[in-house]
Amino acid sequence: MTTEMNRYADFEGLRAQAVSLRREGLSRRQIRDRLHVHNNDILNRLLEGEPPPEWTRRPNAKDDLRARARELRLQGMTYDQIQVELGCSKSSISLWVRDLPEPERKRTPERASEIARRGWEPTMRRREEERQATKRAAAENIGALSERELFLLGVGLYWAEGTKDKPHARRERVTFVNSDPGMVRVFTAWLDLMEVPAERRAYSLMIHETADVTAAENYWADLVGVPASRFRKTTLKRHNPRTVRKNVGAEYRGCLVIRVLGSADLYRRIEGAWYGIVGAASTLDLQNRT
Repeated sequence: MTTEMNRYADFEGLRAQAVSLRREGLSRRQIRDRLHVHNNDILNRLLEGEPPPEWTRRPNAKDDLRARARELRLQGMTYDQIQVELGCSKSSISLWVRDLPEPERKRTPERASEIARRGWEPTMRRREEERQATKRAAAENIGALSERELFLLGVGLYWAEGTKDKPHARRERVTFVNSDPGMVRVFTAWLDLMEVPAERRAYSLMIHETADVTAAENYWADLVGVPASRFRKTTLKRHNPRTVRKNVGAEYRGCLVIRVLGSADLYRRIEGAWYGIVGAASTLDLQNRT
């Protein structure tokens, strides 16, 4: 650079000529050839701060879009609306109009929420279709259950949802409580597998006092295939007015309680089978499956 600068000892005089030529409308190439300055660094320094003449500017394809975006923004449009109108990215729109004042909100929060929800509806429908497809595929993959599979499933189901014996409170009796109709169906099928006769099965209902008790009893009686008159006394849960309950409405039917009478031996078999499952799972080698 020093060697090159020595060739242009009168730098300020040369700069004055370059600036004068620039203001006359000459391009960089014309100035370079006129002054015989072929080093771009020197030429840049000579022309520093001097804008190029208008005729040398290349047209920018986005200039019209930028101008239109600014016009729409001044009309009060949002980035989303400008994007729909012009078909360009919101990042470009932001660069073009960020110096302009933000338009006043013309929608109520409720209206904005409704518009956002409508925009999400196609996505939500697609996601719901994917969820349902996954569930259907999983259900179809189960196929028929063997008696052994149902036995193991019923043991696990009871150990998760049934009452259990404790050293401080001996309860060697089978009592199953649940609000899920599917769980109840599986458990009653398991009782059938275990050949528990109908007369040893006692049913009752646990439900909030504000619910439709009669309708709930009829629902569960129909599900397990017994008359509602077979149900024992319903246990009512008192409502705490400070508690906001979610389990309300026609779909709320409380919990069905299934007791197996004279079930100490059956309980012991369940408990023993459960510990057998735990031991088998602990030694299962999943790394070397073929």
